[in-house]
Amino acid sequence: MRSSGSGKSGGRGNYRGAGNNRDQKQGQGRPRKPRPEERRYDVGPGASPDGPKSGRGGTARGGAKGGPKQSQQSRGGAGRGRTAPARSREYEARAEERNRERYAGKKDVKLPKTFPGAEQEGERLQKVLARAGYGSRRACEELIEQARVEVNGEIVLEQGLRVDPEKDEIKVDGLTVATQSYQFFSLNKPAGVVSTMEDPEGRQCLGDYVTNRETRLFHVGRLDTETEGVILLTNHGELAHRLTHPRYGVKKTYLAHIVGPIPRDLGKQLKDGIQLEDGYARADHFRVVEQTGKNYLVEVVLHEGRKHIVRRMLAEAGFPVDKLVRTAFGPITLGDQKSGWLRRLSNTEVGMLMREVDL
Repeated sequence: MRSSGSGKSGGRGNYRGAGNNRDQKQGQGRPRKPRPEERRYDVGPGASPDGPKSGRGGTARGGAKGGPKQSQQSRGGAGRGRTAPARSREYEARAEERNRERYAGKKDVKLPKTFPGAEQEGERLQKVLARAGYGSRRACEELIEQARVEVNGEIVLEQGLRVDPEKDEIKVDGLTVATQSYQFFSLNKPAGVVSTMEDPEGRQCLGDYVTNRETRLFHVGRLDTETEGVILLTNHGELAHRLTHPRYGVKKTYLAHIVGPIPRDLGKQLKDGIQLEDGYARADHFRVVEQTGKNYLVEVVLHEGRKHIVRRMLAEAGFPVDKLVRTAFGPITLGDQKSGWLRRLSNTEVGMLMREVDL
């Protein structure tokens, strides 16, 4: 009994002894595999120049399951015993120092001659013409090539000429170009519309036809409330003033419906002058346009702008006017423009208006 018991005890003792021997062999040979919390990843700024001491080899230096990724430059620097961040800071410090030395005392940097507007004044002529509505810049360059543009009285033959729109006089085909942000319109005023931009009594007025415009417009002269036809609207104050000033004598053309018969010398009477309560009034031209029985359609041209001037002249001659239409204001004609329609004047029409008043 003792023998067998001691044998069992000895067996257990031998087993423990064998286990101790394995631990000793492992300590002397291959190192013990570390636990996860004991693993070291020798990467980053504090990495050892000898590479990773423990962990999972190459994956510990960056990869799908290792430590943080590194660039090729950082890995190369670490392999040579230098770290990329230290070298980068040193390089940046030297570069900054060189830049300070290079630009020391050079605060005022001169712009190159090719810099837009560096040593040049004004705007290119083709750009000014394009903004004034003469087409694209290429189309305006063709106008210059065709010798149709002049600046301050001289024909321009070279491209790229710079001008000052505020001071220089620019003409195309002999007509002055409105280089500023001016607007010019012609309205066929219907009968019953008051020739004001606003009416305190709430009547229909010219302002009702020019709403939602970019700038405020005002009318050039007036038309009687019951008179139809051309009335100009603009924001060019000097042009509007000259068009209505007697000194420039801009002619207006009217068609009047009267009832006859009329004498043959009616035109001569009107041209010689009709005595009115505020002085003589003379017509520049008179002719009969159409006759249907006793109904006459006559054309009267005059440069005066007194109130009700055409109606008063014909009434004084013995022929009251039933209907009156202004068909032209200077070079601006009514044409086929419908009643109540507003249209923008063309560049040619604006140029003709300016020529009428020496602008």
